[in-house]
Amino acid sequence: MSKTATVRARIEPDLKDRVEHVFRQLGLTATQAITLFYKQVEQQRGLPFSVSLPNAVTQKTFEDTDAGRNLTVCEDTDDLFEKLGI
Repeated sequence: MSKTATVRARIEPDLKDRVEHVFRQLGLTATQAITLFYKQVEQQRGLPFSVSLPNAVTQKTFEDTDAGRNLTVCEDTDDLFEKLGI
C-alpha cells in the first residue's frame, strides 16, 4: 500500500528531541513509531494504553507536590528505604 497521507502535529521541541532519542535507541524513525502507534490503535480499537483521570487522593497528591507541600526528601536510597520501613 502506498504511503501518501501526511500527519502533522505541534509538539514541544524538548519532548520531541527526548522521544526521538528513545526511538533511535529502539531503531525506529518517528514515522515508523507513529505507524506502529496507529496500527495498535486500529488493532485494539482504542488507545494501546490505559487513559484515565486520577482519583481524588492522587489529584490532591499532584496538587500538593506541585505546590511543594507534604514532601518527603531522602538523602539516598538507604534513607528512602529506612523511611519506608523496608
